[in-house]
Amino acid sequence: MGIDGEKIYENRLYRGLDKLIEQKEKLQQRLKERLGELFEIKYDILLYDVTSTYFEGAAEENPKAQRGYSRDSRGDCKQVCIGLVVTKEGMPIGYEVFEGNKHDSKTVEEIIDKMEKAYGKTDRIWIMDRGMISKGNMEILKAEGRRYIIGTPKSQLKKFEQELLKGDWQKVYEGLEVKLCKDQGEVFILCRSSMRKEKDKGITERFIERIQEGLEKYQKQSKAGRIKNKNILERRIGRLLQRNQRASGLFEIKTESVEEGRLEIKWEIKKDMKEFSDITQGCYMLRTNITDWTGEELWRAYIQLTDAEETFKIQKNDLQLRPVFHQKQHRVEAHILVCFLAYVLWKTLSQMCKRAGLGNEPRKVVQEMRRIILNDVILPTRQGNEIRLSCVTQPDKHLSILMEKLKIRVPKRWSNN
Repeated sequence: MGIDGEKIYENRLYRGLDKLIEQKEKLQQRLKERLGELFEIKYDILLYDVTSTYFEGAAEENPKAQRGYSRDSRGDCKQVCIGLVVTKEGMPIGYEVFEGNKHDSKTVEEIIDKMEKAYGKTDRIWIMDRGMISKGNMEILKAEGRRYIIGTPKSQLKKFEQELLKGDWQKVYEGLEVKLCKDQGEVFILCRSSMRKEKDKGITERFIERIQEGLEKYQKQSKAGRIKNKNILERRIGRLLQRNQRASGLFEIKTESVEEGRLEIKWEIKKDMKEFSDITQGCYMLRTNITDWTGEELWRAYIQLTDAEETFKIQKNDLQLRPVFHQKQHRVEAHILVCFLAYVLWKTLSQMCKRAGLGNEPRKVVQEMRRIILNDVILPTRQGNEIRLSCVTQPDKHLSILMEKLKIRVPKRWSNN
C-alpha cells in the first residue's frame, strides 16, 4: 500500500483496528446492500445462534470478559459470547458481542431489535435452537406478527406421547419422518430419526450402566461399613446422578439404615419412565406459528441452522477467532469484526463458486489461487534512484479457466493508485 515497512508496527495496526470498529454498523449495512446486489439474497429467513470465544490473559480491562458456559471446553478462561445472524444461504449479515456469562436466551431481544432496525420487521422468519427459549422470548416472537421456528426441549414430548405411537408420519428422506400437531394456535413438528435413535439408545444404556455400577459400588462400601453416615451416602449418590443426568430420571433410589448401623441402598428403574424413554429415542420437536407449510418444509427450514453452527467452526479454526489475546474491550470487538469480515469474504467466494457450478466449498479454489503471486521488480537507475514495479504472476491454463468461471480478472500490474 506504499507504506514504508519501518512504519508498520503492532501498535499502529492496533490503532487501525480502533478506526475500523467505529464503522461496524455502516459496514454491516453496506454488506447487506452489496451482497443482495451480487447474489439476489433474500432476508426472509434469519438464523440465529450463539457461541463463545475465550481469552488468554486476565482481560481485566474488559467488563464483557466473564466466566461462563464454554463451547471451547475452556471453563478456566474468561470469555465473551457472540450472537451471529445468517441468511438461509449461510451468508452472515450481523452479529453482537455479549458478556461471557450471559445466557443465550438473554441475547434474543437485543438481536431481534437490531436486526429489525436494519432490515425491517415484515416477512421475517426467525429460526433458533432450544437454548433460546424462555417465556419472555416467546412473547417477543409472537408479538407484532413475527414468525418463528424454534427447537423445543425434549421434556415437552411427554405432551404428545400418544401422537408418537400413532402412524401417519410424513417421510422426508430415508430414516427421517415428521408429523404435525396443532395446539393452542401453534404447530409442533415431531421429528423421528432412525440414526439418531440408535445413537440415543447407546448413550442412554451407557448412562444406565454407569449409575448401576456406581450404586453397586456404594452398596458394597456400605455393607462393609466404610460408609456409615446416611447424609454422606446420599450426597455421593446425588453426585453420581448429576454426572449421568441423561438416565438419572429413570431411577428410584432409597437409602435405609439396617442392623448394626449399616446402610443399604435399594433401587429400581421406573417402568413408565423407561418406556417413555424408549419411545422418544431418536425423537425431537420443533414449534412454530407458521400454519401453511408442510412438515417437511418446516423441518428443512430449521435444519439450515447448521449453517450458523458451521460458520462458528470456520471462524474459530480457519479465521483464528480463538483464542483472543487482546485485553481491552474495543480491541477485542475489533478483532471479532475482522474475523466476521473475513468470513463474509469466505462466503462471498463460496457463493461465486456455487454460481459458477464449482460447488459451494471454496477451500480448493483458495489453494489454487495461492499460486498467483505479487512480485516487486526493482530497477536501479544511473541517477541512484530506484524504479519499483509491482507485477502479478499470470495464471496457467487451468487456473485461467477457473478464474474465468469465477469472473475474476487478474491484473498484470498492481497499482497503489
